[in-house]
Amino acid sequence: MGNGLTISLKASGHRFQYAGPNEWDSVKRQVQQALQYFGCFEALFDKIPLEIRETIFGALEELFDLPLEIKTLNVSKIPYHGYVGQHPKIPLYESIGFDDADVAENVEDQTRTFWPQGNTSFSKTIQSYTQLKELDQMVRRMILESFQVEKYIDEHIESTDYLVKVIKYKAPQTSEKQVGVGVHTDMNMVTILYQNEVNGLGVQRSSGEWIDWKPSKDSFIVIIGESLHVDSLVGYDQLTVDFDYGRPLALTKSYVKRS
Repeated sequence: MGNGLTISLKASGHRFQYAGPNEWDSVKRQVQQALQYFGCFEALFDKIPLEIRETIFGALEELFDLPLEIKTLNVSKIPYHGYVGQHPKIPLYESIGFDDADVAENVEDQTRTFWPQGNTSFSKTIQSYTQLKELDQMVRRMILESFQVEKYIDEHIESTDYLVKVIKYKAPQTSEKQVGVGVHTDMNMVTILYQNEVNGLGVQRSSGEWIDWKPSKDSFIVIIGESLHVDSLVGYDQLTVDFDYGRPLALTKSYVKRS
């Protein structure tokens, strides 16, 4: 793991850092502690430089500004992986998924759904986020090691499919608080979220306590989904997520284990 990868876990004022292989066991315990108490944590990941992250928001403005009839051409056999939007219960919410985004050809083909002539800059921006695959696999490796089931790690990792989902929350046309998307838990294995600096993410522990999360532009939020929670059977807090406020743009990286 000595490849420039840096992780910082932040939870309720506590800060832990990982900067090399010698600290692996220590950080593994800290990851386990963060998941037990919060079901999520913040991670610094320098494989995606800040200047590249910031380009995503301009790219998504370009995508979501396309006419609705073009955006709805994005379809998927998997529920909620295609275009989702214009729903009366969540009028502020729009999302578009890129299945198997770790395969460059898939992203390029899907990009041509929106721009028939292609859009190389947009495709490369989306593909740059697939480097989060390394962070995802590291976190899941730590979790399986914590439960002493190392012999299943390779099988577990190889069974994973990756989805990049981009999300827009329209700014509400009122000063009153509005729901971007309702209270929910993620059904997949792991979600890695990157958002702009307009706050709106709330997380709820199983104790019922709500925490307003204010992420840094320098970090990603790693959230354990229901599939991994069930697979691990015991030990981790089930996280409930709520987006209470309209936010112009957000990006999530979700990891889906298909049967």
